Amino acid sequence: MDRRYVNLILILVILAASIWVDLPRPEGAIGIKIGSFERSLNPVLGLDLRGGLQVLLAPQPGVTADAQALADTSAILESRANGLGVGEVVFQVAGDKYILGEFPGLTNTEDVIAAVKQTGLLEFVDAGSAYIDAGTQITTDYGSSTGAAGASAATPSATDTPVATSTPSATPTSDGSTATAVAPETVYHTVMTGAEIKTALAEADTVKGGYKIAFELNPTGAASFAEYTAANNNKFLAIVLDKVVVSCPQIAATISDGKGEISGSFTNAAANQLAVTLRYGGLKVPVEVVESNVVGPTLGSDSLQKSLLAGIIGFVIVFLFMLIYYRLPGFVAIIAISIYAAIVFALFKLIPVTLTLPGIAGFLLSTGGALDANILMFERMKEELHNGRTLGQAVSLGWSRAWPSIRDSNIATIITSGILFWFGSTYGASIVKGFAVTLALGVAISLFAAIFISRTLLSLVVDFVKPTDHQKWFGA
Repeated sequence: MDRRYVNLILILVILAASIWVDLPRPEGAIGIKIGSFERSLNPVLGLDLRGGLQVLLAPQPGVTADAQALADTSAILESRANGLGVGEVVFQVAGDKYILGEFPGLTNTEDVIAAVKQTGLLEFVDAGSAYIDAGTQITTDYGSSTGAAGASAATPSATDTPVATSTPSATPTSDGSTATAVAPETVYHTVMTGAEIKTALAEADTVKGGYKIAFELNPTGAASFAEYTAANNNKFLAIVLDKVVVSCPQIAATISDGKGEISGSFTNAAANQLAVTLRYGGLKVPVEVVESNVVGPTLGSDSLQKSLLAGIIGFVIVFLFMLIYYRLPGFVAIIAISIYAAIVFALFKLIPVTLTLPGIAGFLLSTGGALDANILMFERMKEELHNGRTLGQAVSLGWSRAWPSIRDSNIATIITSGILFWFGSTYGASIVKGFAVTLALGVAISLFAAIFISRTLLSLVVDFVKPTDHQKWFGA
């Protein structure tokens, strides 16, 4: 089979797959699932198009943080939020003491914010022979000169087991309930912290009902945990999150495989929040919300409609120009650009790429670059026809002579996009980031469209044009 027809079949297959991905789907539906890869195949809209909530976080009073600690905290917050299923959330360091968070599509995110900004310090505390009720606030020796440093300690001595010296008092917790607070002079020994946790997943508890968190320790933590549990059979080990007891199981046997469970009165959401907190680690800096702003969905919808209208008008004008000036090659270019747009939009949904107003501008600019590649090829082709070449020769030579200019201009644009993306990672320039991503992706696909689609279609079309009619069809 002629290689051009093989290429045409491949183009049609790619186009069919792209159209299938581009088709609209109900909100929340799963469009594609292959193993762990799962996409809804709905376009992901940013805060400026979809509306949502913007929050400004700052370190809690009395806490100082350097730039690296803020950056680490921002990354952990983003991982936690997206791990909770709140997709497209972005956290970014703002200035020298703030973190800016954006929640597209959400207007009431108190529960999510409370979960993601939780400090997340998990401790395995030696409770000795005394059971500690869940919800009890305690004091541990973690972080002190004699306390645990994140790894398991040796078998505790008699002095390691705390003894209450006063009557516990009731203290309200953050959720409005009342927690029992052990007297300040009671200090419990931290055997190990959550830094040793490798994975943590929320699961249904088929024995007690409700939900639990199954965790697995890394090799170092597993070895230390095995040593500790072997020396403390029938003792209680309190699992403490941010100094509040979550559960206090009794050690029944040596745990040598590094796997364990955190059980309690967990709902599905609470268990998932705790699992996400443990999975992505504790915050480097405890934070609080200092300001929040709601971006209305009406404003976002209006911006989206105007952007789409501007894009349609621009495409119509360009298509008319290509048809009038380049005639048959212009029609081929329109088909190629339409296929290019379908492929790019499908990739936006598969990756997925969060579309913002600057991002849409980047896509439209990359479309102009794709047309530019076709124009360079057509102009070179006209020159060859003026020099007496046949249509087939003109197409082949026109492409080969236009390719260096197409290659260099697109590579320069991709490099520029990389620079813009790098600068867009700084506060105040984040809108440039979406522009850079969509522009770079669009330019990369435009190279494929020029090399593969336009060239293939044009070489097939010229077979049906009589040599004497090239003036009419090509305008040369």
